Amino acid sequence: MTKERLISLDVFRGFTILLMTIVNNPGSWASIYPPLEHAEWHGCTPTDLVFPFFVFIMGTAIPFAMPVKHFDSAVFNKIIVRSLRIFCLGFFLAFFSRFELFGLEGIPLLILRLLITFAVAYALLGNFTLKVKTYLAVGIFAVLISLAYSGIEAFEDVRIPGVLQRIGIVYFFTSILYLKTNLKTQLLVAASILLIYWILMAFVPVPGFGPANFDKGTNLAAWLDNLLLNGHLWASSKTWDPEGILSTLPAIGTGIMGMFIGQILNLQIAKIEIVKKLAIAGVSLLILGLLWNTFFPINKSLWTSSYVLYTAGIATICLTILYYIIDVANYTKWTKLFLIWGVNPMIVFFFSGIIPRALSAIKVQSPEIASEEISLQTSIYKYGIATWFENPLNASLAYALIYAVFWSCILWVFYKKKLIFKV
Repeated sequence: MTKERLISLDVFRGFTILLMTIVNNPGSWASIYPPLEHAEWHGCTPTDLVFPFFVFIMGTAIPFAMPVKHFDSAVFNKIIVRSLRIFCLGFFLAFFSRFELFGLEGIPLLILRLLITFAVAYALLGNFTLKVKTYLAVGIFAVLISLAYSGIEAFEDVRIPGVLQRIGIVYFFTSILYLKTNLKTQLLVAASILLIYWILMAFVPVPGFGPANFDKGTNLAAWLDNLLLNGHLWASSKTWDPEGILSTLPAIGTGIMGMFIGQILNLQIAKIEIVKKLAIAGVSLLILGLLWNTFFPINKSLWTSSYVLYTAGIATICLTILYYIIDVANYTKWTKLFLIWGVNPMIVFFFSGIIPRALSAIKVQSPEIASEEISLQTSIYKYGIATWFENPLNASLAYALIYAVFWSCILWVFYKKKLIFKV
């Protein structure tokens, strides 16, 4: 049993996934407007809000997906299978460009990789019985993790953590917590998680590095990542991961914050009273985050406790505004663009990661140097879009917006045909 969809929540999700698509797909990573870049380390840009917003929204949706609290082996199986499907979708992205079979190269190899991708996507997004979903999810996870530790050269440094992987883990713990506890216990758990994480990061000495610190690569979270996932971490760092093990703990706190807001939205009181409670909660979380920032800096890569409260506060304020405009004032004419993104986030998340990889794998002759080959993605941007702009920042942004329009067309067709892909 699920409750009727909350339009404002779908719109908020749609805005978040749309922003994610834009910031993740610039024409050139060397030409990006500052708000569309992540903070160098401490701090928070608009781009740094995307991931916690997605986790927050997932938590907010849980009370709507499970309005009647009932927990047994069947429900537990559904939760763990959904978590595993989300995890595997993200995990597979790290494998796409590494499959090399039958000595194939170029376009034939790309076609093979795409065939594998569509098979995996169908297995993880298809509407099967729970038993079939279980076998498929467990089977795919077993294959991927076996390849990661198989010793095969192509997979020896494949990344295990990731965005969807973290979302899957957070969903698992927050769903069970919601079904097994009351709101007071959930908030107590969230507070305990954030306090424990701060104590670990601020006071526990880091083996091999010395005193506790919040610096890049030498903090406790980085040490644990390198200890347990050595060789399977973020390619840009090698020795730590922004979606690593210890920092997933406070990410669960973000999910619980969203779950807390979802339960306020479900209260059987006047909508305007819900708006007031949401506003108070949002401002309070924002202030607490800013206060904690004075000694535990807001930091996305570390997913610090202050970052959890700060981003949850902003997310709550954004959702409050949307809830008032859409669900209280009933002003909905402008929402369609965001709705088509909001009801199909997972298909965008997965294939928006595949398409750039596929375009990069297709090589074409460079118009400037006859003996040189460049990727199709580079060719489209450099010779099809960048030539129209004097400012490279505008050209890079234009590419991202065109890519978003491309996805909007696809999602519009899905929406009109009532095709919703769920894990």
